[in-house]
Amino acid sequence: MRDEEKDPRARPGLPRLALGALGGAVAGFAALAVAESVSAAVRPQAGPVVAVGGAAIDRTPAAVKDWAIRHFGTDDKLVLQLGILAVLTVLALASGVLAVRHRRVGAAGVLLLGAVGAAAALSRPDSTGSADALPSLAGALAGAALLYLLAGRLTAPPRPRGAPSGATAPALEAGAADDGDWDRRGFVVAAVSAAAASAAVGVFGRSLNGSRGHEAVVSRQRVVLPRPASPARALPAGAALQLPGISPFVTRNRHFYRVDTALVVPKVDATDWRLRIHGRGVRDRAVLTYDDLLRRRLVERDITLTCVSNEVGGPYVGNARWIGVPLADLLAEYGVEPPSRGGPADQLVSRSVDGMTIGTPVEDVMDGRDALLALGMNGEPLPFEHGFPVRMVVPGLYGYVSACKWIEDIELTTFDAYDPYWVKRGWSRRAPVKTESRIDTPKPFARPKAGTVTVAGVAWAQHRGIERVEIQVDDGPWRPARLAAEDTRDTWRQWWFPWQATPGGHTLTVRATDRTGAVQTAARTRTIPDGASGRHSVVLTVE
Repeated sequence: MRDEEKDPRARPGLPRLALGALGGAVAGFAALAVAESVSAAVRPQAGPVVAVGGAAIDRTPAAVKDWAIRHFGTDDKLVLQLGILAVLTVLALASGVLAVRHRRVGAAGVLLLGAVGAAAALSRPDSTGSADALPSLAGALAGAALLYLLAGRLTAPPRPRGAPSGATAPALEAGAADDGDWDRRGFVVAAVSAAAASAAVGVFGRSLNGSRGHEAVVSRQRVVLPRPASPARALPAGAALQLPGISPFVTRNRHFYRVDTALVVPKVDATDWRLRIHGRGVRDRAVLTYDDLLRRRLVERDITLTCVSNEVGGPYVGNARWIGVPLADLLAEYGVEPPSRGGPADQLVSRSVDGMTIGTPVEDVMDGRDALLALGMNGEPLPFEHGFPVRMVVPGLYGYVSACKWIEDIELTTFDAYDPYWVKRGWSRRAPVKTESRIDTPKPFARPKAGTVTVAGVAWAQHRGIERVEIQVDDGPWRPARLAAEDTRDTWRQWWFPWQATPGGHTLTVRATDRTGAVQTAARTRTIPDGASGRHSVVLTVE
C-alpha cells in the first residue's frame, strides 16, 4: 500500500483543505495584481479580466447580448466583469484545494488560467502583438509560484526512517495531533504577507494604468471648440416642454445612454490621434490629425441617436447638440461618389481604436443629411465615454451602422466584400431607425388621483420627422396628443395629452405617425436583427 493510504494523517482534513482554498484565493489575487501592474506597461486592454471579457463578448450570441442589455442595461459590462472574477475565484479556490495534495498540479492550474488570458488578449481585434500576452503570463507565473510556496506550508514533513506509521517526527516528540503535522503559523504569516504585498502591487498597477490616460485627459482639457461656421438654429418656442416626468429635450452628457463593447473606455490623446481615409473610389489616401479637423468648416446640429438594442419604450435614445465636420464634404474632397452617381463603394466601414468595425451605407452618408465626424457634444469636447476625440453621427440610422466612437479609420468598400462586427453576428446590414414613441409619465403601475392626468413622452423618426402622436385609453378610440414644436426632422419630438382619468385600472398606449404617413406598427418584434417594433403601453391604477 502507498504511504498516504497507510497513514490517515497524510490525507488532508478539513482545516488544511480550507486553508488550501484560502491559499488559492491569495494566489489568484496576487496573479491579478501582478497582471494589472504589467498591463500598465503594455496597455490596460491587455489585462486578463478585460481581455477575457472582450473575447467573451465577441463570442456571445447576439440573442444573449440582447438579453444582457435588456436585464442589466448599461451595467452589463460590470456584470460581465464581476462574473469573470467570480469564475476566477472559484477556479482559484479549487486550485488551492488541489495543491494541498498535488502542489505541482495546483500550480499548473494557475498557469493554465494565465494561458487562457494570454490567448484571449492575443485574439482581440485591437491586439498590438505578442506583448499583449505578457500581463496574463506574468500574473500566472507569480500566482503559480505563490500557490506552490503556500501549499508547501500545508504539507506534513516526511516521517523519519523507522518512525511508527501514522506519526511524523514532531508528532512523536510532542504527541501532536494531525493538525500539528504542518506549519499552520507559517502558512498564515506567508498568506497575510502575500495578500498585503499583492494589494500594494495592485494599487500601484491601478495608479499606473490611471496615469496612462493622463495625457489624453490633458489633451481633452486643452481643446477649445471653434465657433461653428453653421450653428444650429435656435430652438423653436415650445419645442422643449417643461412637464414633470418628461424626458428633457436635450439629454445631458452624463445621462446620455452608452451601449458599446468596450470594457475599458479608450482614452486617446488627441495630439497623437490620426484618421485614415482609403479604399474604393478614394482619389488619394488621407491621414488627418485632430487639428486638421478643428481647422475645417464645422457645423452644429441637434440630432437624436437611438441604439438598436432599445426595446419598445426603452431608455437607449437621447438627443444632443453635436459639433463636427460634414462627412459628405470630406469624402467628396477625396473623390468619393455615392453609388447613385457611379461611385464604386456602397459601404463605408469605420474602425475604432478598440477594433470595432461599423458599416454605413455610403448613399445615406452623402444624400444631404447631416452626417458628421463629431468633435463636440452639448457645447464641450466629446466625453471619453462617447468617443473622444472623434466619433461618427449619422441621423436616421441605428448606432450599430453609423455611430462609430473613437474612430481612427474609414474604408470605402462594398457590402458584398466585407461584413462588419455586428453583421457577422446576425444583425442587418442596413438599419434605418423605426418610427417609435414612448410614454415617460405616468410611470408603469403608478397610482394617480382621478381627474386630469398629464400623459407625456417623446416620439422619434429621425430624418423623417414626427407628424402625429395619438393616445389610446384601454380599448377606446385613438385620440390626438398635443405636439411640442418641431426642432428638426432629425430630433425627437415631445408630446402631451390631458387625460380625464376615472377610478380603476387602465392601460395607456401610444403610437406615432411620421411625415411619410407611416403609422407606428403594432406588430411586436425583438431588437434583432434591425430594431424593435411595437407600441408602448403603461398599466396603472387611478384612485
